[in-house]
Amino acid sequence: MTDKHTLRAGVVGLGMIGGGVAVSLARSGRVPAVYDIRPDASADLAGVPDPLASPAQVAEAGDVVMVAVVNADQAREVIGGEKGLLSAAHPRLTIVLLATVALPVVHELAGLCAARGVGFLDCGVTPGDKAAENGMVAIVGGERATVDAALPVLDDWAKKVVHCGPPGAGMATKIARNVITYGSWRTVAEATALARAAGVDPARLSEVIDTADPEGRTLLQLLRMHGPDGTLPEPVSRQIEPLMTKDLDAARDLATTLAVDVPLVDVVRTRARQTLELGDEPSPDERDLHQYGLEMMDQVYGPGFSTAVQGSSDPFTTGTVDYLFAQVWGRGGLSVRDRRLLTLGVAATVGRPELIQIIANGGLVNGELTADELREAVLHLAVYTGWCKATATQAGVTAAIDAHTAAHPPTTQERK
Repeated sequence: MTDKHTLRAGVVGLGMIGGGVAVSLARSGRVPAVYDIRPDASADLAGVPDPLASPAQVAEAGDVVMVAVVNADQAREVIGGEKGLLSAAHPRLTIVLLATVALPVVHELAGLCAARGVGFLDCGVTPGDKAAENGMVAIVGGERATVDAALPVLDDWAKKVVHCGPPGAGMATKIARNVITYGSWRTVAEATALARAAGVDPARLSEVIDTADPEGRTLLQLLRMHGPDGTLPEPVSRQIEPLMTKDLDAARDLATTLAVDVPLVDVVRTRARQTLELGDEPSPDERDLHQYGLEMMDQVYGPGFSTAVQGSSDPFTTGTVDYLFAQVWGRGGLSVRDRRLLTLGVAATVGRPELIQIIANGGLVNGELTADELREAVLHLAVYTGWCKATATQAGVTAAIDAHTAAHPPTTQERK
């Protein structure tokens, strides 16, 4: 049996991550056998030897081999190809896949390895630019025994090894982590646009965030509030909800005033209760239905729209507020923008330009739809409703755009 101190390491793929892993291994004293399609790939990698002729030779020379290729096809080739790692399989071999691939591919490759009696771990890594400094986290999925057997080698290049669960768990965790990364990037993009439109230097926004939350705790605060059973305690959710909705409503109002498109803010506001695991909106008997309907009218068609019907005792008007807006527009499941587009399609079929203008104006006021998107919608609807009815749609949309432009003239910067 191979002692943990004599485990031989290998690396296939010497790009930023694979090359960095190889450098870290060499620095740790476990010089790896390596392979790359570029014969000179290790020339600038401190302590890393010249590449061997094939992945098979790396398998012959190594016990724990990291595969750091770009995509699924490359992973299939270097693992199961003619001169792949499995062509030189031996009982001590464990393959550690560092490439980010779809979960079915992970299970496919794990099956290939199992059929040859070879250990397999899926291992997401982050941050990639720290690979050569023993600075990455290894996010591992696989059988506990396989992880334990490979751990001495993993520890030689990772600052921390996190075993997330069975095969596929490492990749799923890495993919979920990527969602947080790129989702937060979109959040930052919208927040920056909002700040810039309000005349704030984005550097000041960055300064506030860095000073108030230097370790980024807020980003994962919701995750850490979950109880041992994996759910958010309801008292916590109910305490957060009014603050969350108030702050998001303020963001939407500012975005509307400044004509800034913030689709992510709209989605987050629409799904606030789902985010907090509070389920559907309260039933009508749990809230002031009429007041909620009035608030929903303003959310749909812009601040102050409900003023014209407040205090009315007309049965039709009351029904419109209490049912159409409070119980239909106010439901979860679809965003206001989604419902607006559906309603615009229906209005186009009846050829009512004044109704279309109201619907289109609401989209412009709320920042859900741009003038160009509305004009594109007219063309799309013309194909389905007929050109004659589309002239009414065009008239209503044009009137809404003209009125909105007159009320919110573009700034000098926007005209450039």
